[in-house]
Amino acid sequence: MHLIENDATLWEGNPMKPIFIAATVALALSLAHGSARAEDIRQERVHFQPGATSATIEGRITGRQTIDYVLGARQGQSMNVSMATDNNANYFNILAPGESEVAMFNGSTADNQFEGVLPKSGDYKVRVYLMRSAARRSEVANYRLEMSIAAADTKPAADADDSAARAGQGNFDATGQVPCAQNAGQPMGQCTFGVARAGGGTATVVVTRPDGRTRALFFTKGKFTSADTSQADGYPEATATRESDLTLIRVGSERYEVFDAVIFGG
Repeated sequence: MHLIENDATLWEGNPMKPIFIAATVALALSLAHGSARAEDIRQERVHFQPGATSATIEGRITGRQTIDYVLGARQGQSMNVSMATDNNANYFNILAPGESEVAMFNGSTADNQFEGVLPKSGDYKVRVYLMRSAARRSEVANYRLEMSIAAADTKPAADADDSAARAGQGNFDATGQVPCAQNAGQPMGQCTFGVARAGGGTATVVVTRPDGRTRALFFTKGKFTSADTSQADGYPEATATRESDLTLIRVGSERYEVFDAVIFGG
């Protein structure tokens, strides 16, 4: 490893139940295609040089190799992580403190670029991996990973995305219902949702499914970017299409219809 220094409610309805709020504590999640057994993951602690707020790592992985770059941060700090690579199946995920499998950010759906306000204090893992198909072919990836965290006395940018953190605390800007269906072939019904907005079309929408579980849907600049899937539900593929002012989302067999008014307000 080579380390380089670098210096109001939208629609009236029933309030969200306490059990729903508790269920969303871990909602800052995203697809984790690069899951690996804990014993197969190598960890490396990242230390910033005195006075520095960033670091760059140049590394190389082959096949099923997975590396967790661990760095400590505090709740409310702004983190920026980006990666350049010579293999288009090479991505990074970010796991919040205490998580070992479910990611709060997935690089495969966000072009290997993360910027946001951290929801809690502790050790964050930046997990670098190859997608399963590339790993099975024992492909090689050479990458350059850049990580920065705002200094403790630095105020986060006004447009930083804190929506996932606020939604995880049950701090929603609006609640209501959206059309949804949980199983293939099932007619569309109505599901309760809560949305936390960061402005400019960036938001986290948490939907309570018919079976009582929740699904978090993430939007950036009005565009759907990912959903909170995990190994437990088989990492279903998340896709979206647009129809006028409506985003039609599929997460495996689940279907959701989210109007722009949910994301932007109004």
